Amino acid sequence: MGVANKAGKYNGGVLVKNLTLFYDFDKNPNLSSNGVSDDKEKQKPTIVEQHWFSWKWWRPWLNSNTTTTGRKPKISWSVKVCGVLLFAVGLISLFTGHLASDLEWYSQRLVKRTLYYKLTGNTRPEVDIWKSKYSSFYFGCSERGRDFTPAVRQRSSNGYLLIATSGGLNQQRTGITDAVVVARILNATLVVPELDHHSFWKDDSDFLNIFDVDWFISYLAKDVPIVKRVPEKVMRSMDKPPYTMRVPRKSEPEYYLDQVLPILLRRRVVQLTKFDYRLANDLDDELQKLRCRVNYHALRFIKPIRNLGQKLVTRMRKMAKRYIAVHLRFEPDMLAFSGCYYGGGDKERYELGEIRKRWETLPEMSPDEERSRGKCPLTPHEVGLMLRALGFTNDTYLYVASGEIYGGEETLRPLRELFPNFYTKDMLASEELKPFLPFSSRLAALDYIVCDESDVFITNNNGNMAKILAGRRRYMGHKRTIRPNAKRLSALFMAREKMAWDTFAKKVKSCQRGFMGEPDEIKPGRGEFHEYPSACICQKPFHRTNTTENDDEDQPLEATNNTNALAKPRYAFIRNNQSENEVTKTLKAKGPGSLADETDHDNFLSD
Repeated sequence: MGVANKAGKYNGGVLVKNLTLFYDFDKNPNLSSNGVSDDKEKQKPTIVEQHWFSWKWWRPWLNSNTTTTGRKPKISWSVKVCGVLLFAVGLISLFTGHLASDLEWYSQRLVKRTLYYKLTGNTRPEVDIWKSKYSSFYFGCSERGRDFTPAVRQRSSNGYLLIATSGGLNQQRTGITDAVVVARILNATLVVPELDHHSFWKDDSDFLNIFDVDWFISYLAKDVPIVKRVPEKVMRSMDKPPYTMRVPRKSEPEYYLDQVLPILLRRRVVQLTKFDYRLANDLDDELQKLRCRVNYHALRFIKPIRNLGQKLVTRMRKMAKRYIAVHLRFEPDMLAFSGCYYGGGDKERYELGEIRKRWETLPEMSPDEERSRGKCPLTPHEVGLMLRALGFTNDTYLYVASGEIYGGEETLRPLRELFPNFYTKDMLASEELKPFLPFSSRLAALDYIVCDESDVFITNNNGNMAKILAGRRRYMGHKRTIRPNAKRLSALFMAREKMAWDTFAKKVKSCQRGFMGEPDEIKPGRGEFHEYPSACICQKPFHRTNTTENDDEDQPLEATNNTNALAKPRYAFIRNNQSENEVTKTLKAKGPGSLADETDHDNFLSD
């Protein structure tokens, strides 16, 4: 009929989109039943009606019971309903094209979910608070790739790179890690980084007082040449002292090639100051893996720190087979910096206000707004309530990593009452700790070891120690790390007295979904690399046959790296046997770049 696939034929009536042509065979006897006329001159049909509103509930057009007088026959309701349904299905199929397949898919999902929830007896399965069920399917992988060229020899490098780190122990750790990568980008020889002696902690420790310097140099020998100091011969041959500059935060490799390398080639020795978070988060995968080799393998504490740290872990294990470590971060300096208020009245406002004067650039903050945004650390009592609500019983052993708690024992008492098995490094080692007491970084290193070895690690802020340890624990097999969802929990704690404990616990568990340290909580490439080193985490193949939380994802996971797409790095110029002059011509030497606006409180006190 010429309208085959988009039309439906009913006793001589043709439906085309929203128009109908009714062929009246009584008035056109030359039309056959199939709508074709033998007489071409009389082929034109009589148009009875064109608009669909005249269908009168889609009558069976001109059926055999229609009389020549035009009397309309009675139509049964069943026929009318069938007609409506057929038309609706046809119209929907016209727009979707996949109605049948979609209905089948949704019905299968509905049946699957219904059966699953009936079997589990719960809308959502319980989370194992001690260990992720999927942690065994992930492992750290930071081996060098086949195309990763060996380190250049010291004599053939483009010069010597001096690094002055900034901040506390873990902030300096990020600077050391990135310093190795920058030296690789510049094809330079790295001088063992200098630690910060002028930060808030006033720790005079040098690199060799905290980290095993010989291990550091030898472990990275295939990646970057590292020396303990610039050779005397080189220093004597220099006309001017080492050029000193500070690069902007989160600088791309191109910045180092454009702005730092030309100066390094001219002066032979360049010093980069206040070096923390001076390298971009997203890099080529091989450089990201180099970051992991530095942070998780090359940076090893000296033997006295390792030995005492392991003693503390052993003593915790003797008392309990498993324990949790809590980084409270509730010191006066942290509370002052956060701008939060904890109900201490005028005394608290005055004391914390005096501490805030140390940072002239800190803006005025509204404590209520900061708390609603989730920027305020939880109190020790709130941390204890969260842990109990999640399911940790009062016989759980706690190791608390913290300095001076604001409010002292009075502030800690509610947490001790919730968890009587409460320990700190001071309680586990008194006499042995005395040599470490004058050095805050060495004390922080002890906390680092005990927290890293714990079965569960609880962070109370998103600072450097929290990020560094969260990343390391992911790399070392996804040991559980719990981050409080402070933004949602703050409102819940305010309404604590208005609800029963069971209701409160249920709401806490709901708030914490996505903050329990599951392997798939953060997508690759999101967040700080130090917190989620996705390029260095590989997966073993497995099927979600016993899926709990993510029953929507029943596809098998391939054995692959969670990595970003490989980028073609510009630093390849340096490694293609180019001379120094060729490199200099390739890159535009514009001198040191202008610094981004910075303040001394960036990344403050996050250790």
